[in-house]
Amino acid sequence: MDVSEHAGVIRAVIESPAGPAGCSLCGVVARSHGRREVKLIDVPCFGRPVQVVWRKRTWRCAEEHCPARSFTEQDLNLAGPRALLTTRACWWAIRQLRREHASVAGLARQLGTTWRTIWRSIRPLLEVMAADPARFENVASLGVDEHIWHHVSTKPIGEGGRGPKELTGMVDLTRDRHGHVRARLLDLVPGRSGKAYADWLTERGEDFRAGVKVAALDPFQGYKSAIDDNLEDAVAVLDAFHVVKLGTHAVDECRRRIQQKTLGHRGRKGDPLYGIQNLLRAGAEKLTDKQRERFDTAIASNEDAHLAVYVAWSCAQQLRSAYRHPNPAEGRRIAEQILVAFPTCPIPEIARLGRTLKRWRDAFLAYFTTDRSNNGGTEAVNGLIELHRRVARGFRNRDNYRLRMLLIGGGLSHSHLK
Repeated sequence: MDVSEHAGVIRAVIESPAGPAGCSLCGVVARSHGRREVKLIDVPCFGRPVQVVWRKRTWRCAEEHCPARSFTEQDLNLAGPRALLTTRACWWAIRQLRREHASVAGLARQLGTTWRTIWRSIRPLLEVMAADPARFENVASLGVDEHIWHHVSTKPIGEGGRGPKELTGMVDLTRDRHGHVRARLLDLVPGRSGKAYADWLTERGEDFRAGVKVAALDPFQGYKSAIDDNLEDAVAVLDAFHVVKLGTHAVDECRRRIQQKTLGHRGRKGDPLYGIQNLLRAGAEKLTDKQRERFDTAIASNEDAHLAVYVAWSCAQQLRSAYRHPNPAEGRRIAEQILVAFPTCPIPEIARLGRTLKRWRDAFLAYFTTDRSNNGGTEAVNGLIELHRRVARGFRNRDNYRLRMLLIGGGLSHSHLK
């Protein structure tokens, strides 16, 4: 009916065409009872906030004994009952959060309203999507990992705290028909324990658990026990990244031990081993000729003592080569050699690594028989979670946190999000 601008806000006045309306209870044709104005926030236009003034029609039922008496027109495509944002604005805000990594406060500035108004408008939509059981269907590969969602005290929620600092996240790692993993966050539960994971698996039901064929995890026995007890048909796979990280950590520990043994202090500038600490963490194939020369010079500076560091580094490179080999069968053969050789290595750090891998033997070797399944998609989702926690400048409410992370982690689906 009218479009104008007031104080930088575009104002659009709308109304539905006149026409007869029947009472929703008794069906009798109602009498017009005038109109009343309802103000709604709509999607920004031309870089400015938009306010829609909806002149709603009201009616009075002509039936004397009808309990409806008077009623107001509704249009869910425009806005829900008692809404402050239009339906279009709600889905626009949700898409901005998911696709553009926006903050709710930033969206509030664009819409010309407050954080609380936006979140109260979109939260019911997120809750409906989160409660949809269909999002747990067809999960054949499951990943699990933990992360820290806050760094304050661990007082109970009822006493003013935010509950446990750690949350366990479950991620769908199922491959599509092209063989690509589209990681999708399924849920976040409080705590980091096998019980937290096991309880979540139990809640999902027998059909869900029977459908999971591969379960990727980090080397944490609690998660492994939950998989063994609840996913009997699934193959547990130890994540390749964390196995290589264990090898790199063993080399670091060996370097520090030899440093203390030979020089009696921690590494300092000018110390041979301290000068190559970053090279010891790199793959041999990535070293340039100049870096390789520095490496050889540092090892040769005290060949008898530094030989242990070189052997530990060589063992870590062998571990990497198992994962890097283009032929999984050959990679498994190298891994089996590692399981035999590492536990008896005279270098204590490598021997300890060998015992760890031997304890995780089946999950370690499963990588090579499950089409290189790993927990990489879970780590990618954790990266998104870290990004949005920084964008939001932290969270106080765990329920809001869960909904927000399910949205950006792909755990929620709706035609409006496509």
